[in-house]
Amino acid sequence: MAKMNNTNSTGQAMIRMTIGIAVLVVFTALLYFAAPDSFYPWARAIHILAVISWMAGMLYLPRLLVYHADAEKGSVQSETFKVMERRLLRGIINPAMIVTWVFGLWLAWKGFGFQGGWLHAKIGAVLLLSAMHGYLSGAVRKFAEDRNEKPARHWRMVNEIPTLLMIAIVILVVVKPF
Repeated sequence: MAKMNNTNSTGQAMIRMTIGIAVLVVFTALLYFAAPDSFYPWARAIHILAVISWMAGMLYLPRLLVYHADAEKGSVQSETFKVMERRLLRGIINPAMIVTWVFGLWLAWKGFGFQGGWLHAKIGAVLLLSAMHGYLSGAVRKFAEDRNEKPARHWRMVNEIPTLLMIAIVILVVVKPF
């Protein structure tokens, strides 16, 4: 019965997430078509909000994996971590990454014409962050199947990578060193 309730609440969370994304798309389209000349600051705001959401998840998910690695396979604690990891990944991290990329590429094109060494370096760092996202997605899948073979120490070290990439990205965007 607990399994059925868990599946049902996950389904409801996915429905809420889908509705939220649909509202964002409609809101964005209305903003763009109502005032295309003043859309740029709105796109920047949406991009920044998506980045914050993506980074929050990317900083939290490896920490969950640290704790999950120490939990006994099949335990109540392990099963709870599986639910938390899946919901975080599917409900926050994945949609936030998509919105970040869509608006980020539009801003790079509209605002900078994809020109500038700092912008190329930033896009490279975001590609690395996206690769880290893929690595963590694979880890969540392995944990869900009780196939994790990495110790908690590994996940502690992995936890630092998104932070380092975030620091590099923020410096590149704010300082524009080259």
